[in-house]
Amino acid sequence: MLSWFRRKPSDAPRPAEPPRPAADAMPGAAPAQAEPVPSEVIAAALEVEPPPQPADAPAPPGRSGWRERLRNSAFALGIGGLFARHPRLDDELLDEIETVLLTADVGVTATTQLIEGLRQRMRRREFADADALLRALRNELVAMLAPVAQPLEIARDARPFVILTVGVNGVGKTTTIGKLARRFKDEGRSLMLAAGDTFRAAAVAQLQAWGERNGVPVIAQGQNADAASVAYDALQAAKARGIEVLVADTAGRLHTQQGLMAELGKIRRVLGKLDPQAPHEVLMVIDGTTGQNAISQVRQFNAAVEVTGLVVTKLDGTAKGGVVFALAREFGIPIRYAGIGERPEDLRVFDAEAFVDALLPESLGSAG
Repeated sequence: MLSWFRRKPSDAPRPAEPPRPAADAMPGAAPAQAEPVPSEVIAAALEVEPPPQPADAPAPPGRSGWRERLRNSAFALGIGGLFARHPRLDDELLDEIETVLLTADVGVTATTQLIEGLRQRMRRREFADADALLRALRNELVAMLAPVAQPLEIARDARPFVILTVGVNGVGKTTTIGKLARRFKDEGRSLMLAAGDTFRAAAVAQLQAWGERNGVPVIAQGQNADAASVAYDALQAAKARGIEVLVADTAGRLHTQQGLMAELGKIRRVLGKLDPQAPHEVLMVIDGTTGQNAISQVRQFNAAVEVTGLVVTKLDGTAKGGVVFALAREFGIPIRYAGIGERPEDLRVFDAEAFVDALLPESLGSAG
């Protein structure tokens, strides 16, 4: 495992926030070799949020597995049950669809627009039966997501291509970085990680554990170190070694913590001192179970660091899932990946058609 630490004096008081040295004072020398991370620290990190083990039989590529992972979401259960118990084509069916969409966090504006469009088409007798309405609903939902279903492209002329990951606590940000590391390694890309979540010692150790598993070097400093300094050192090291992709973690923070949000802006400015184009991607991780609160999160983070891509995690299990549509309509920010399971391969490139197909019954005969 390759990692570097900048040690701080033991008698220094622990600051409430990371120190904020002037950007011009960023170090220019290569980081020194770090001491090995104690095994008990790594073990504690793994207990907090263990990196999933590779499956014995990885899921086949393509669109397989989406329905199996998302069938228990509130959206899928609500729509499937609705068409099973109400197969008649009438206004009551549309009213019930509207209720399911709102309950699943699709949002008032997007739901109203969708339902009114379907209602007008029904009154023009465009639907022969409820099955035809189901197909129209599917097409409308896919059309809502298609503009934001844009895979992340690693620019060849950027070396390294810098990905800055942001998000609130508990969304699975560090785990997402580990899964991305696995994906990029499988693609044959050279890679480096930056442990910028300096508020939690376990977060640094966790990222280092991911790096060790995947054979990826990790740049790190001590707990409560300045996150901008970590990012600077990592980009400097990545440039020196000709690394293709640098993924930088940041501390989880609430979107209402203005001081910490300002720190993200500082990280971006510091990276720009070494590469005016960095970061090339600001990837925000969203918890699919948080519902409409995700809208406020994206709005605040986007104002602070100009989010360029989203990852929606925890869509498997009982997540409502409808927030994906609300995010698409509200912001139009590309959704790069969707987390539909615990395995590394369950971080999927977002596919609008596969996502919608997983939420809706294939036909009235398969509803319920």
